[in-house]
Amino acid sequence: MRKADKNDDIPAEIDFSGGVRGKHTNRFGADTTLVLLEPDVCKTFPNAKAVNSALRLLMKAGAKATKAGTTSLEKAS
Repeated sequence: MRKADKNDDIPAEIDFSGGVRGKHTNRFGADTTLVLLEPDVCKTFPNAKAVNSALRLLMKAGAKATKAGTTSLEKAS
């Protein structure tokens, strides 16, 4: 194990010597986008299926509003 430098952010007791670089890089495909959700959003949307469902619903609503010639901002005014 290496000696920790004064400016090192990783504590000396953490040992990565047995780690494998890039071990999980193939876990997600090239067409995958990872997004960090805030804690309050995670309570409402606990998994990817819930998030994707809500976003698709929002996309449909946006498309309908665009077809009607209005946007949600114009309706609110």
